[in-house]
Amino acid sequence: MAKKRRNIGVIGVPLDLGAGRRGVDMGPSAIRIAGLERELEQLGHKVEDCGDIDVMIAETQKAGSTKLRYKQPILAANRALMKQVDKVMSEGRLPLVLGGDHSIAIGSVAGSTGFHAKRGESLGLIWFDAHGDSNTPQTTPSGNIHGMSLAVSLGYGDHDLVHLGGRAPKVQARNTVLIGIRDLDAGEREFIKKSGVTCYTMRDLDERGMRDVLDEAIRTASDGTAGIHLSFDLDVVDPVDAPGTGTRVDGGISYREAHLAMEMLHDRALIAAIDFVEVNPVLDTQNMTGVLAVELAQSALGKTIL
Repeated sequence: MAKKRRNIGVIGVPLDLGAGRRGVDMGPSAIRIAGLERELEQLGHKVEDCGDIDVMIAETQKAGSTKLRYKQPILAANRALMKQVDKVMSEGRLPLVLGGDHSIAIGSVAGSTGFHAKRGESLGLIWFDAHGDSNTPQTTPSGNIHGMSLAVSLGYGDHDLVHLGGRAPKVQARNTVLIGIRDLDAGEREFIKKSGVTCYTMRDLDERGMRDVLDEAIRTASDGTAGIHLSFDLDVVDPVDAPGTGTRVDGGISYREAHLAMEMLHDRALIAAIDFVEVNPVLDTQNMTGVLAVELAQSALGKTIL
């Protein structure tokens, strides 16, 4: 049983408009099918599935600007998600958001930080990802908004996305930590160096190990904050263990490193909200990546070996 029993509100966001490859819209279903609700309830948590945010499909939408593809439907979905996250937190529950591509973090982070801002509080952000998600319309090579979501949360990029909910930035760079980074565009590299965020690349993890990195990350994200928003892109895990993602990059964190990170977050941090994103069943093998997302959610919410 988990040490801290939580009331959890599951929110699905079947959005793939922010990505270059189709299929992550089926991610929430893949994670649910892998037994998310059952496994979390077995830990002693109370789980309510709030269903899915209503999302437009690409076939009915115009892509619009090549620098901000599908901006309007992505903005609409994130606005609805922001409101749903705020509602779940207002009811005293932990929002567990299932993506969908990583553009959903725009709404998820807006919702969690907005809830705390009303109380004069801020949140830290720990962002697990193979990529920086730190492009802006000026630097993006693809126009895909899932590659801009961290920059948007830090207050950079398109005005409408940045000011979703009327506040910007959503998180402070000094309380923001990236972990597992190994594939950056040139513009992202410059952004991260100048932004003030803390970034642990795969080299840092290789040299120092997950335990030391997570220790520091938790201290950084918790410093002066009311808790941590955890945003976990499954492509941070090596493709051997997480084949079902759209932007696979070799050389990721291992299965056990991912679990250690989640276990440490549960034990040493106050998790205020969680995203699991970029599960693409079309590219998966027997729902391995959906199952992994459930297992990692269990570890983040208190499952232990002994």
